[in-house]
Amino acid sequence: MYSLKEQEALIMRAICNLRFVKEPAGLYEPLEYMMSIGGKRLRPRLCLATYNLYSDDIGDNIISPALALEIFHNFTLLHDDIMDRAETRRGQLTVCKKWNDNVAILSGDVMCILAYKYLTACPAGVQPQVLELFSRMGAEVCEGQQYDMEFESQPIVTSDEYINMIGLKTAALLACSAKMGAIIAGAPQTQADALYDFGWQIGLAFQISDDYLDTFGDPHVFGKKIGGDILCGKKTWLLVETIKRTAGASRQRLNEILAMGEDRAEEKIAAMQQLYIDLDVKQDAIKAIEAYHEKAMECLAGKGFTPAQLESLKEFSTSLVHRED
Repeated sequence: MYSLKEQEALIMRAICNLRFVKEPAGLYEPLEYMMSIGGKRLRPRLCLATYNLYSDDIGDNIISPALALEIFHNFTLLHDDIMDRAETRRGQLTVCKKWNDNVAILSGDVMCILAYKYLTACPAGVQPQVLELFSRMGAEVCEGQQYDMEFESQPIVTSDEYINMIGLKTAALLACSAKMGAIIAGAPQTQADALYDFGWQIGLAFQISDDYLDTFGDPHVFGKKIGGDILCGKKTWLLVETIKRTAGASRQRLNEILAMGEDRAEEKIAAMQQLYIDLDVKQDAIKAIEAYHEKAMECLAGKGFTPAQLESLKEFSTSLVHRED
């Protein structure tokens, strides 16, 4: 079994070696730019990691499907940035800012199509299962994004609604990544299903961590401005919990903060950070991240994984959950 660093090196080399059509340049240059500006490459790494639990024979049969996951992920980010009016991504200008919305839409479209092209490299015997898994995930991501947009104008979002949304928008792709690697390696169905559940729980932990870092992270490490979610009133785990916990004077204070305009951006961010601290939302977010991490490992219990396999998965999940970017 390869180490996590070796697996990451294989994925990074494969991404560096990606070659797209050159013409028309206006279509493919933004795509290449998006793929080149970095990222943790978690989805392809997870796909390779679960494949490697069963096989050390690493070739195009697993690398290309893993790349499909990364290409699809970047397609969703391209379109998300348009909807969020985001100016930076991973510390760089977004495609919609560097070019324009129309370019970002069309380049995103071709990325989605190319993702399916890269999937076809998986073994013929498992292609129908892989395509069904990938297509279901793609629809779920869109469903999650729709809920996320609707939540912007919805005054109250329950914790269950929030978890369902991030499950679809974020966890579904990680769950798909984990199960896909196992399917391509020929894993037992019970273990492939357990890895899907593992990926889902890790995805929930990852998104809550992302919410946390957007408010309390280091902007130089996180790759984008801190407080963006606060300024646009995004229903994050922290805000959903705060709404649930406030009443009377504290609810009035929350409403005052939410009503602050663009001219009071820094004040708004600082005030909301302090409210999260006062209500223990900051500390409880950290606890929630760890709780979902524990649930992820529980999904693997009693499914016949070897100690070495479990240790590899624990190492991967820990590196994902305990992060600063």
